[in-house]
Amino acid sequence: MSSIEDNARRIADIALQRFIDVGNRRVLIAVAGAPGSGKSTLAERAVDLINEQRSVKAALFPMDGYHYDDAVLEAMGRRAFKGAIDTFDAHGLRHMLQRLKANEDDVVAIPVFDRSIEIARAGGRLIPQSTDIIVCEGNYLLARQAPWDRLKPIFDFTIFVDVDEGELRRRLQQRWCGYGLDEAEVNRKVEENDLPNGLSIVSTSVEPDLRLENAEKGEPAL
Repeated sequence: MSSIEDNARRIADIALQRFIDVGNRRVLIAVAGAPGSGKSTLAERAVDLINEQRSVKAALFPMDGYHYDDAVLEAMGRRAFKGAIDTFDAHGLRHMLQRLKANEDDVVAIPVFDRSIEIARAGGRLIPQSTDIIVCEGNYLLARQAPWDRLKPIFDFTIFVDVDEGELRRRLQQRWCGYGLDEAEVNRKVEENDLPNGLSIVSTSVEPDLRLENAEKGEPAL
């Protein structure tokens, strides 16, 4: 079984090779998977490994910044289902990906989701024009339903992180326990929202360029 470090290094190696293959123009790599699959941890570590090369610059772009605001979700009647596919701004994400791919601006400000307050912060991170590789991570990057199906062609390489259902449940429970929630609320969030979303992501995503098994015990649920 591959370790977290092995999987992150494989993502980094693929990204670097793609950068070379396309003639040193900016490349975008997608790392998709269910909540709790460990995709965020793998993507973050892959970016660190790329930046250790010194001659190539990489940045992380999490799709979670495109959560609708809680006020919008309340108006939609979807606040309790935050994290479901219809609670994200798919078109806004697509336009940002296209803008990042074109790389015509000196710097691009992207929104970043702050999990401590469950709200996205506009302009939470800057990606300069000098960035060679952008690793985008998120649940629905490979979703086959419209308008999400327009994302995959933007990426230079796509990866899906696989974890079995039992391990996924354990990680999601661990995640919410870390926020000090009581057992009933943890079970509600996992069984009524996160786990159903995760299983749906697994079954409705298109085939990626590469599947990675990330079943190492103790992996943070990100």
